Amino acid sequence: MTTAFRPAGITPEDDAAELRQLAVTRLRKKRDLQAHLLAYVLVNLFLIIIWLVTMPGGFFWPIFPLLGWGIGAAFHVWDVYAPEDPPEDRIRREMDRLSRG
Repeated sequence: MTTAFRPAGITPEDDAAELRQLAVTRLRKKRDLQAHLLAYVLVNLFLIIIWLVTMPGGFFWPIFPLLGWGIGAAFHVWDVYAPEDPPEDRIRREMDRLSRG
């Protein structure tokens, strides 16, 4: 942040501390996602092995936890990697739409 645009009372150290906190938060979210995906793979692999041992060729019941948990994992990926704020052009279009209407 340049000095000309910095609000009163905000120092460069505040900017650095805020940036550091944002970086720490994002790294934690990525680590949590990795743990979630590892658990997803290991647990579902275990369920598939149980299915193979008990009823190979029978109804593939592990599909239910695979799909159900997979939806949750997909939302977790979205939470970690989707942009947090909408792009400026979309904000302006929405503002224009609201002012017309």
